[in-house]
Amino acid sequence: MPKVLLHLEGLTAGCAALIVYHALEASWLEFSVLLLGPDVAMLAYVFGKKIGAAVYNSVHTYTVVGAAWLVGRWTHWPEFSPLCVIWVAHIGFDRALGYGLKYPSGFKDTHLGRV
Repeated sequence: MPKVLLHLEGLTAGCAALIVYHALEASWLEFSVLLLGPDVAMLAYVFGKKIGAAVYNSVHTYTVVGAAWLVGRWTHWPEFSPLCVIWVAHIGFDRALGYGLKYPSGFKDTHLGRV
């Protein structure tokens, strides 16, 4: 049951991000182009499983995107808000699909189970 709740939580975050993005009246072309951007972090796996997992997880956690959004607000950089919302949508839909945070044992070992 907790796994199902985590998937639903991700779906909720992803859908909420879509609603917020719509309210921002930002470009949907930008959204579609940048939605998979955080997955570039997978390239860190060329440096090994431990570094790959650390980099991937740092880009796939709400804590980092929340901190980035706060920095954008603090520095009066309003153009950064849509990027952060896209980032939240990515994380949410990843979680909804079962792609969780990675363990250093391997890319397919996640907090939501094996992918």
